[in-house]
Amino acid sequence: MLRRLGALTVTLALAGTLAAGTTSAASAADTAPEDRVSGKRVYNGMQIAFNPSTPDAFCTLGAVGQDDYGRKIAISAGHCLNDPRYADREIHEDIAPVYHRQDIAAGPIGYVRYFKDPEGSMTGHLTKDYMIIELVDGVALSSQGPHLKQTDELEVPGGEASPNALTPVGDDERLLGAALFNNNELVVSGQLGVWYGRITDNSSGVYQSHAKHKGGDSGGPAIWHVPGTPYPSEANGFKAEGPWAGITKGIILGVPPYVYTSSANILADLRARDSVDPADVYGSGFEVTNSL
Repeated sequence: MLRRLGALTVTLALAGTLAAGTTSAASAADTAPEDRVSGKRVYNGMQIAFNPSTPDAFCTLGAVGQDDYGRKIAISAGHCLNDPRYADREIHEDIAPVYHRQDIAAGPIGYVRYFKDPEGSMTGHLTKDYMIIELVDGVALSSQGPHLKQTDELEVPGGEASPNALTPVGDDERLLGAALFNNNELVVSGQLGVWYGRITDNSSGVYQSHAKHKGGDSGGPAIWHVPGTPYPSEANGFKAEGPWAGITKGIILGVPPYVYTSSANILADLRARDSVDPADVYGSGFEVTNSL
């Protein structure tokens, strides 16, 4: 089964091309994998690889925290993997390892537990394009990424419900408005640094924004710019903080071309799936870590 799942292919939609700065596996051979990752900090914006031999095919973590069942969880984009045999179901076996791209020799930081197959789309399933990774016990969770600090999950009281939401709808399952009179902005982090831009369209919980990203940033972090708080700038080290609002989805033919899967869509779908099979759904009730 390990060999079969190893055939999972990273989608070309946002496949990266930068070289990985990894150490050799041989240099760490004398240390057990669990020892090498013990205490390792895992954070939003971390680049991840699924196959040690192809580190240039990578994606990015969008948020880290815990679920309702005390499991350490990281979230990325579902379209990063493509195998209908394992898509859209819980993967209980440790057969799909995830590595920190810049430190592959340390061993897996976690294992894929769920992903939504791309289903023929270059940017994945419309409303459910996400991946759940269960992190290994030894890692340390951090809310602080290279640029973004995530303070909580975004809540939008009175906002439009995610199409994935059950009734009653939680405030964290409601969407940001994108009408002309709304000035909701995303702040995002990736290989291009940190960018921000207004949400110009909301299509079933997929946000369109001028905030930029590039290949390899799939699954990366997006926060909501809290009105009145500082924008990232040279003065503050190009850093920002705010509630987790979504993950990088892809680039489309449109203006602007950058799209993001809302956190509302992810959280709503997790709750809906957990209501059918309680305690078996990895990531259900996900909350961003408050650990630095």
